[in-house]
Amino acid sequence: MPNGILIIDKPAGWTSMDVCAKIRGILRERRVGHGGTLDPMATGVLPVFVGRATRAVEFAENGRKEYLAGLRLGLVTDTQDVTGTVLETRPVTARREDVEAALEKFRGEIEQIPPMYSAVKVRGKKLYELARRGKEVERKPRGVTIYELALLEAESETDFRLRCLCSKGTYIRTLCHDVGQALGCGGTLYSLRRTMAAGFTLAQAVTLEEVQERGEALLRPLDSLFSQYPAVTLRSPGQEKRVRSGAPVTLPGTADGTYRVYGRAGEFLCLSRARGGELNSVKNFFGA
Repeated sequence: MPNGILIIDKPAGWTSMDVCAKIRGILRERRVGHGGTLDPMATGVLPVFVGRATRAVEFAENGRKEYLAGLRLGLVTDTQDVTGTVLETRPVTARREDVEAALEKFRGEIEQIPPMYSAVKVRGKKLYELARRGKEVERKPRGVTIYELALLEAESETDFRLRCLCSKGTYIRTLCHDVGQALGCGGTLYSLRRTMAAGFTLAQAVTLEEVQERGEALLRPLDSLFSQYPAVTLRSPGQEKRVRSGAPVTLPGTADGTYRVYGRAGEFLCLSRARGGELNSVKNFFGA
């Protein structure tokens, strides 16, 4: 059975679940999930987890993400991107230096109000379901972190390119909307390409056409998701038996921290945390 990670360069017009459904059909494996939703208009890095690797989806969703975004000033829509209904158009007098100055307040820890067209739930209802029925409800601001926000080239007097490195839960649509509000002319997202997610980049991404042609050969091993952590290989049958039964293992001299743990034959067993020379499993990934 196929197990591993595919780094897909998601095409425009597809939902993230569309991509999963396509891969489910190609690989004939029902256990397929993705590590961080991309809107249909967006393209770029979408980590897709196959088989036993789906146990690691939660770790991919929580990581930093990087985007190249198109900000169009003078336009406000109900979805905060160009796929939505135009609510307002305004003249644009802002110059490049004005946009650069406006970006400063959006770096670091900020708060965003989730857009109505999003999957955030309010009283058990997804916001986009309410929005499609013409309803708008009050949303609480949510804290996110913008680690880096750079102004790239200007494509016209109203269109600017941004590069953003941000935390989980950041809405780039909302960032563009809020920057436009700060400039007094309104703004919306006109293009979005994710260039990094879960530590994987566009250079590592493959197309759906390539998956169709090469299938399982493109699967990356699950432990590649955790390459930032040092590896520990168990040396005795007793240690491996304890790990496989969910029990802690004593490894004197092991520094505190998170580790990739491997069996004697090289199988990736789990992600573990060490404290005081004792390793406790965070998540197991070995087969039955």
